[in-house]
Amino acid sequence: MTVTLTEDMKNMIAAQLSFIATVDEAGHPQIGPKGTLRVLDDTHLIYNEHTGKQAWHNVEANHKVVVATVDHAAFKGYRFEGLAEVHQADAIYEEAVTFAAGHHVPKPVAAVVIDLERIYKLDAGPNAGDLLEGTAY
Repeated sequence: MTVTLTEDMKNMIAAQLSFIATVDEAGHPQIGPKGTLRVLDDTHLIYNEHTGKQAWHNVEANHKVVVATVDHAAFKGYRFEGLAEVHQADAIYEEAVTFAAGHHVPKPVAAVVIDLERIYKLDAGPNAGDLLEGTAY
């Protein structure tokens, strides 16, 4: 099931540093910032994979990704869950290369597109962790 980003979500992603979490084949977690994470369209996020290390390995192994984006000052945030698709040597990758050049970051190893399946609220308070859109497990 595909879910749709709201304007508030898109604005927060554009303004804040997001972190992605992945797991390897043995279930060991990995989390790290993705400074190039951005909105691709209403149902997908994209980031430039620069290092080709642990997150890259995990995405290649199982494609499951969780993104957390939080506005700390406002105590608001979102958790986006979905499946990642790796792009190399195609139009999406070339767009990522252009993005990198325009933002003075290294040329990416790949572009990773996340097809969003679930969105949760990360706001402080009693509604923290509430499912906003998508099907719960």
